Amino acid sequence: MTVRYPRPLRPGDRIGVTSPSSGVPKELRARLDVAVREVEARGYEVVVGRCMDGAGHVSAPAAERADELMSMLTDPGIAAVVPPWGGETGIDLLPLLDLDRLRDAEPTWLVGFSDLSTLLAPLTLLTGVATVHGNNLMDTPYRVPEGLPSWLDVVAAPRGHRFTQVPPNRFRAGGWDDYRTDPEVHEFTLDASGGWTRLDADGDVEAEGRLIGGCVEMLCNLAGTPWLDVREFARAESPEGLLVYVEAGGDDAFAICRNLHGMRLAGFFDPANAVLVGRTSAPGTASLTQHEAVLDALGPLGVPIVADVECGHVPPYLPLVNGARGRVVHTSARSELTQTLD
Repeated sequence: MTVRYPRPLRPGDRIGVTSPSSGVPKELRARLDVAVREVEARGYEVVVGRCMDGAGHVSAPAAERADELMSMLTDPGIAAVVPPWGGETGIDLLPLLDLDRLRDAEPTWLVGFSDLSTLLAPLTLLTGVATVHGNNLMDTPYRVPEGLPSWLDVVAAPRGHRFTQVPPNRFRAGGWDDYRTDPEVHEFTLDASGGWTRLDADGDVEAEGRLIGGCVEMLCNLAGTPWLDVREFARAESPEGLLVYVEAGGDDAFAICRNLHGMRLAGFFDPANAVLVGRTSAPGTASLTQHEAVLDALGPLGVPIVADVECGHVPPYLPLVNGARGRVVHTSARSELTQTLD
């Protein structure tokens, strides 16, 4: 198995929208419409699936969600699939996916983050198809800060393309935009300043390896299972090591600390040349901050740990391609992540 990159999207291509986890409530449909129009403005045709209901915590029964996702990922007429957002229990799709069929099909881009991590990382690890850990459909109307591309830029890039992202050094301190009252919002509120932070030591960081990772609260449930076998992936695809990234969605520092310890004990970080940690607004505790939780769990790895990267739930969003070759540089003068679709 070698990493396979879906072909770059061209104007006129079709993009499928489905909710493998949570759907869209009626009161937020206006935002969905805005996001669809944003994608269409790029010249694409948008196909919205049946599994979109937002009345409960999932958009449809697991079998229906899996069937629709499989249908879109194996339809040669659909070039990319993106959910409106994440959710809570997309893990129930995993045993229902036909991995052999996905391996045999022409690869299709799958994009998302949060609960979609449950699907993105395993699909790359087990089928060899690159996936994009990036902003979801409902975030797409936002104007991207200088230095960062959107997921639409990534999926339109050709194989072999190399792109470097640098932090804008601005982020959202807290809260979320209310799509009910302002479904057209397209400007990020970036009201705090700050760059990347090395947690494990002082000094410069320069590390390389194929990228893999996702949301801690989701991936921790797969650690030690065949669905998250990073060691076999590294052996076959990146014997020189990996760049592993993680981010906390909302759990407090105690929960994140426990989850990261468990992931480390299960071998998830064994091939890591460095660990990138997303900036989070998740709470600390009286005796443990989120940074301290990461260092407590991952410090024993003895590799550089760079935190406050824009790859999590705090806007803006830095897309990461699972399976791509990555090179991270972090010094007092610059921070950057270069990805090569190779």
